[in-house]
Amino acid sequence: MMYRIKHILICAVMLSLLAATLFAADDASSYLILSDISPYKRLTQTFDAYSHKPKIIPGYTVYPGSGVLAGADHFIVDHSDVTYEADYQSDELGIGADVQVTKHYGSDSDKWLLHEVEKGFQKSGQVGSTYVSSNPLRDINGKKIYYTWGYYRWISNYVVVSIQFTDMTGTKPEPLEVVQAYLQKFPSTIPTTMVLNNDHKIQWIKDEMDRRLWLCDKWNNQIQVWVNRGNFTKAEESQICQEIVKSMNVFLDYREKYYGITAANEKNIIAGYVYHNLNDLTRIWSKLTEYKNWWTVHKNDAISI
Repeated sequence: MMYRIKHILICAVMLSLLAATLFAADDASSYLILSDISPYKRLTQTFDAYSHKPKIIPGYTVYPGSGVLAGADHFIVDHSDVTYEADYQSDELGIGADVQVTKHYGSDSDKWLLHEVEKGFQKSGQVGSTYVSSNPLRDINGKKIYYTWGYYRWISNYVVVSIQFTDMTGTKPEPLEVVQAYLQKFPSTIPTTMVLNNDHKIQWIKDEMDRRLWLCDKWNNQIQVWVNRGNFTKAEESQICQEIVKSMNVFLDYREKYYGITAANEKNIIAGYVYHNLNDLTRIWSKLTEYKNWWTVHKNDAISI
């Protein structure tokens, strides 16, 4: 498992080399606020353990990757996303804010950005659309953002902005000055009419089932890309099979909960295609086609939550 994770990370980094070349010459100020945001100062100084003196640093980092959306299984293998980060601190208030801005460059992956942002505000490990707070959608200056204590997040077209602060006491003021400054730089494009009611939750659930089948197709299509490059390896074949089965399992969990079709036997079958039949792509694809055909017939069926 550790090898697989390492291999996925290596692939993502290698496929992001073009982005690394591009953002090396890019102006970070296009994505970050490099001035202070009163009463917060952008951190540009650290303590040098060798010289025992303060050391001036750029105060931001830039790296290839999908940022906070990595946990939503954002598909990055066929494109390159770039993430910018900066920290701000108010000694007066005794609180700081960590800002992450990710520019998504991505093919048809971008259509899922808002969906994936919302996933980050749902309870981890649960099937469905149960939020970490009663209503994580908030209005600030007429703009919608996702919010729960300590986290703010929104999309601005193809940019994802995430701001985080830590207050274990619950007594510190929110870093709203930082949030408002970034909302001005990157106005939220979350629809102002959006409400997280039952209709919205049902649509999100069906969209997640759609997205999981879409992810399966994306990984399957990646086979031909690597074959055409002449470097398709057994390790990559194993990675693709496991990624496809992972999303199939999520689809089956949702189908079980909302459509009443037991998932355990199906999950055992497709796991066998990976671990007992040595990555049997033909059978995996056959099962995926079966699920896609079922979904075509039933995706408009009524469900309840």
